[in-house]
Amino acid sequence: MKIALVVVGVVVLIVLGVFGWLMGEKNGLVTERESVTAAWSQVDVALQRRADLIPNLVETVKGFAKQEQAVIKEVTDARAALGGARNPQEKIQANSQLDGALSRLLVVVENYPQLKSNENFLRLQDELAGTENRIAVERRKYNETVQRYNTDIELFPKSIAAGMFGFQRNDAYFKTEPGARTAPKVAF
Repeated sequence: MKIALVVVGVVVLIVLGVFGWLMGEKNGLVTERESVTAAWSQVDVALQRRADLIPNLVETVKGFAKQEQAVIKEVTDARAALGGARNPQEKIQANSQLDGALSRLLVVVENYPQLKSNENFLRLQDELAGTENRIAVERRKYNETVQRYNTDIELFPKSIAAGMFGFQRNDAYFKTEPGARTAPKVAF
């Protein structure tokens, strides 16, 4: 009888230990998933700041570069696409489109020396440059957080808890577009 009680006690302790371990792993994964969400929020704030600066920049450029309407339309359309994006994957894609449009806009600016000396434009350009730096930092932090989460749900033994509790891989990474590695040509 005593041996049966000891065996039952040991089994109960093992079950409680495994249950406690699984709950600890689950809680760690929940914390990481929330860190991904928080990191995305920081990226989203920086993207919104840039989207808010763009209309002022475009209006300033419009006054100087009336014949460059195609580039201005690209920037406006790309900003609208970013505003219409609803999830991280769509926002990442719209952001890539906006990156390309802004780089073409800055090439146009190089062709207008009087625009480059305009005080409003210079202020907006400085704000946009600062915002671009913030976006780069937040993108890096977001990608690192997603990578840490994805790695943890794949590694044993957390993969057991991840599978049991339905944690899914998050593939919404910011990536460099193939054309972004080529510097834009500036001709005077």
